Amino acid sequence: MDIALWILAGAAVLAGVAGVVLPLLPGTPLIFVGLWLAAWLDGYAKVGVAVVVVLGVLGVLGLVVDYVASALGVKRAGASSLAVWGAAIGALVGIFAGLPGLILGPIVGAIAGELLARRPFEKASRAGVAAGIGFLVAMAAKLGIAVAMLAVFAFAYFV
Repeated sequence: MDIALWILAGAAVLAGVAGVVLPLLPGTPLIFVGLWLAAWLDGYAKVGVAVVVVLGVLGVLGLVVDYVASALGVKRAGASSLAVWGAAIGALVGIFAGLPGLILGPIVGAIAGELLARRPFEKASRAGVAAGIGFLVAMAAKLGIAVAMLAVFAFAYFV
């Protein structure tokens, strides 16, 4: 039974790492579940509760970054609130269209929102570019958070 749980923990971590870049997989939450399960299986002997709490905070941070980065990128570009909502809705709808949808969803949503706000196409396209940049920044941030989670766990477990 323990071996099956260790395999499950490893599978959750690997799926989480894949989820950092692939759509439809909640990357950092899956990494957290796998690392928490590994800590629990070890009776929190090497990885204590404080470390698990830090890992949980990082996991939630990764999830938050994933959903708000495009919207914030649009807002910082001076776009209307409709563009911010459009980028957020586009990101959610884009999840169902795979990686192209994840990239294009926030961009198209932000442009549509700006056009609904009766802004010129030039301003709308600027909001779309900002949403795309926000997506890329989110991807880089999630990757950094995932590496930090793995490093914190490894340090606690092996040092």
